[in-house]
Order: sequence, then structure tokens, then C-alpha cells
Amino acid sequence: MKNKILIIEDELSIAELEKDYLELSGFDVVIETDGKQGLLTALEEEFDLFILDLMLPGLDGFEICKEIREEKNNPIIFISAKKEDIDKIRGFGIGADDYMTKPFSPSELVARVKAHLARYQRLIESSQNIGKSNKILEIRGIKIDRDDRRVWINGEEKAFTTKEYELLLFLAENPNRVFSKQELFKAIWDMDSYGDNATVTVHIKKIREKIEYNTQKPQYIETIWGVGYRFKV
Repeated sequence: MKNKILIIEDELSIAELEKDYLELSGFDVVIETDGKQGLLTALEEEFDLFILDLMLPGLDGFEICKEIREEKNNPIIFISAKKEDIDKIRGFGIGADDYMTKPFSPSELVARVKAHLARYQRLIESSQNIGKSNKILEIRGIKIDRDDRRVWINGEEKAFTTKEYELLLFLAENPNRVFSKQELFKAIWDMDSYGDNATVTVHIKKIREKIEYNTQKPQYIETIWGVGYRFKV
């Protein structure tokens, strides 16, 4: 069965170009050009991945992303002409898995779509195969439930986006080992970073805000200057 993708993009020429490249790669693609209708389609039909523009008539991409995340965990990729870090931070903070800025190569979009879908499928399969005996990971006040994808910090449950959770779990499962930003991007996003290491930095910052008592003196995720990050135990 083909993977089904929803593109919500008001610039029809861009949406059709994305659709052409994705269909050539074997995907089924649906296009919506209005934000409100796009959200309805996203929630009422089954899709494997969503591609959202930020600036849309009716409802912007941020609001659509938040609404989708209330119902579904499928990968979400933002496409935007806005290059500011604040927009990327906001996008990742509400649950986006990736953020691409216009103009971009359609072939790169296809590569990212394939990588996100492949990783999402592996996550589903791994969660189904985890035994109950090792479903809980506990380290110095942090408790991670692998089955339910829930996290508690000193007994208080914290909400994590999909990629924040995956990055925290990856680091916690590989303690005291230093990972470069490129290695972390490859491990969590399952693709080369294309020079965009800011994505990892943003996610580390968001995780620290949730798990650290003092983000200026982190006790869990340590920065190794000039190298990367490691989870201390």
C-alpha cells in the first residue's frame, strides 16, 4: 500500500511541484490550499505524513500543526519562506518534525519525507516489540515509559513533542557517550543534517527547560564544547 501524504499549501504551483516529485517516488498525494479545509481533511482522513506551509488563508500552519498533534503522531514537515530561528523554535515546540525553508530542492523534500516515514515505522515496530520488563527507564529522577512515551521529572509528568521525546530517550539510553550534532540529527531525524545543526540545538534547549533545575548549569545533558552533547549518569 502506498503512503498517503497531505500537502497544505496555498501556492498551487509549489504544491503541484511537490506533488509531482512525491508521486514519482510512489506516494499518494492530496493537496489543500486553504488552512481550515486542510485541517478538516487532515483530521477526517488517514494520512501517513503532513507537509504544511506556515502562511495560509483561513488558518496558519502553526494552528494546524497543534490541532493535528492533538489527534495524531504522524510526521509533520513545515515548509516556509520564513527563515527566522524563532519560527523554527515555535514549529518544533508544537510538534513539527522538520522545517524546510523556501526555496528548496524537491528531491531533498522527497528524501526527508522518506526518512521521516521510515523512522516513524521503525518507532511503531520497536514500541510493539519492547517487553514489559524493560519498558521503564529511570535515571536520577527522570522516568521514561517507553511503551506509553511518557516522561516524569521528579514525579511530575512533563509533555514532550515527538522529537524531544526521541532525542531525550536516545541520549538517556546511551549515557556518558558524547554525540556530535550531526550524529544526533542522523540518529533522530534519520538523515544528513545538510548543515542545519540548529535543529538539534533548539531541541536540546527545549528538553533542558523541562528536565533541568537550572538550565545554565545542566545536571543531565552536558554540552561538550566543540564536540557535542552527552547525558550524564
